Amino acid sequence: MDATQVKAAVNQTMPFGKYAGRKLLHLPEPYLVWFHANGFPSGKLGEQLALMYEIKLNGLESVVAPLLDE
Repeated sequence: MDATQVKAAVNQTMPFGKYAGRKLLHLPEPYLVWFHANGFPSGKLGEQLALMYEIKLNGLESVVAPLLDE
């Protein structure tokens, strides 16, 4: 992934579910762990959620937080 893709993932809004409307970076880790265990959605959103899972798993939120458009 390049920086553009990471920035897009960080700023993507969750379109459905309990956390609809939240930026993917702000999703709780247990929610991403659930997707990891049960399968990420197909397509771009699934790829972005998988990336957020890896970011949170490795404690990199503070590294990508400056990319967040608020």
